[in-house]
Amino acid sequence: MTGSLLRPDSPEWAGALPRLRHDMYHEPSYVVLDAALYGGEPAAFHYDEDGHVLLMPLILRDIPDISEEDALSPYGYPAPVSDTADPAFWSRACAAMIDCLATNNIITAFVRMHPLLDAPLETLGEHGCLVRHGETVSMDLTVGLDEMWSQTRSDHRNHINRARRAGTKVVFDDWDRLADWVAVYHENMRRVGASDYYFFTYEHLAALHEAVGDRMHLAVALEGDEVVGGNTFFEHDGIATGYVSSTRRARGRYADEMLYDEVRRFCKARGDTVFHLGGGKGGSNDSLFFYKSGFSPSRHAFHTWRLVTDPVAYRKLVSDRRPQADPDDLAATFPPYR
Repeated sequence: MTGSLLRPDSPEWAGALPRLRHDMYHEPSYVVLDAALYGGEPAAFHYDEDGHVLLMPLILRDIPDISEEDALSPYGYPAPVSDTADPAFWSRACAAMIDCLATNNIITAFVRMHPLLDAPLETLGEHGCLVRHGETVSMDLTVGLDEMWSQTRSDHRNHINRARRAGTKVVFDDWDRLADWVAVYHENMRRVGASDYYFFTYEHLAALHEAVGDRMHLAVALEGDEVVGGNTFFEHDGIATGYVSSTRRARGRYADEMLYDEVRRFCKARGDTVFHLGGGKGGSNDSLFFYKSGFSPSRHAFHTWRLVTDPVAYRKLVSDRRPQADPDDLAATFPPYR
């Protein structure tokens, strides 16, 4: 049995992925680009035992003024994935992960779980702190279009119909319009007071598209020839997942609902089985979650997993930098020294 940290160009990383049910967040190219946004180093924990494997993508970050680092999962729902559901295997893999990170002077890890990919949650909780947040929403793309429409809340159906009557159009994969949509997206991020991380640039989105090719799509909503909204989303192994989306606000404009409807039709026609919309802000069941929940009755629990690999260094850091925090309360803001 072996556990190690891999670089994105490692043949073990590339070799593990075809054996695992995974999503775009586990692809080295995605992790590399997301790590650059965080100012960290892309990596993956890899565990191999008797022909079975577990993989967990990570971003390693410097902790200012000390030699230790910490880790977090890339943006989205990366989660550890394996080709076996055996809890005993997962338990040994978790123990090996903690040892491996500690050996590499990585004192904590914050991991977002994938609501659609199974993992033995009880086992993960035995090796760290598993926190349930809210729920996420997905659309079942295996049902007929009529059923999909009937599952849509009446206010969304009304708004989609109004957008169509107003002449709003949605076009797919016209990447020449990416810059126009990024301007709309940044305008909305400023309106809602988003943190710097969420101002994804034209350069980042173009690089991501170049890296993953036709597994990433752009849908833009047009009023005449004006871009008034758009969605970027991934397709991977039958799972379609929204990445970032935004619509220019205006009274009587319902391009956002129309985009969701057109994207699900597009993905269904391409053979995807599920469209994962995600959840509310920070995983909570807030107004954003309520909005998304109007498109489908399908719900999935969202968890984060928190690990402390070096308790002594962790406690000292919390004591030095945030003495009012309880280092034993791993369910609170984590890591508390950040």
